[in-house]
Amino acid sequence: MQAKSTRTRPPHHRGIDSTKILKSAVQYSIMRLKDKVAIVTGASSDIGKGIAQRFVQEGAKVILVARNLEQLESTREEIGNEKQTIAVSCDLTDESQVLQAVNRIMDTWGKIDILVNNAGAINDPVHFHKMHDSDIKKLIDVNLCGVFHITKAVLSKMSQVKGGSIVNIGSISSERAIPRVHLAVYSSTKAAISMFTKSIAVEYARKNIRCNCVNPGIINSGMIKPYLDDPQARKVLEDRLPLARVGEPSDVANAVLYMASDEAEWVTGTILNVDGGETASEG
Repeated sequence: MQAKSTRTRPPHHRGIDSTKILKSAVQYSIMRLKDKVAIVTGASSDIGKGIAQRFVQEGAKVILVARNLEQLESTREEIGNEKQTIAVSCDLTDESQVLQAVNRIMDTWGKIDILVNNAGAINDPVHFHKMHDSDIKKLIDVNLCGVFHITKAVLSKMSQVKGGSIVNIGSISSERAIPRVHLAVYSSTKAAISMFTKSIAVEYARKNIRCNCVNPGIINSGMIKPYLDDPQARKVLEDRLPLARVGEPSDVANAVLYMASDEAEWVTGTILNVDGGETASEG
């Protein structure tokens, strides 16, 4: 008589759909911005370059926008994969230049899927009553009017196809004043960007255009970099942060990537602080 097999079938786990798990894994491995066309303003800055580089890694065609063409071309070389990028010199405070730049982008790529409003200006900390009107006007022109000009031009194109994602770069200084760091006008312009983000998000939601904002905290970039070269000064800042380190441009870039991608297709009008927990701990 043949012995009866003692082997048992593996239990069937109900509720676990292996097909869905596999599909999710495949989707995650696919480049998240494949075939998307993205504009990144202020692209020659540390944060702008980080965002552009991350977008290129995820398959996007990226238009680098700033005033200085030479710096933009240098940024393209640093990013690599120059077939996926072009540099466009443009003064965002000049609406006619902005319109020409957007039309040139449309002629080249045929569409604009993503706009990252990263270009901005900041002043040396100084008491408000000591600021010159020209310095105040510059901050307003760059941080507000520049954003308004290119957003307006891009929205006209996105509205035609009923789709797009706009990510504004703000600052945690839009939510809180920092003792002994006198940035009244800069902080005011960034607070305005937060409200602009929410207003555009609601106004254009029915056209399937999303608008969000990323507020960086202390990032190893720009005018703070020389300060961070001093180990003691860096430690003072790091000790203030719950995550105990200064942020890097890549931290901002990863947040912007999420907001720009289809993974955030049900996220709009959101202000995301990328600050190592600073605002949560200090209010």
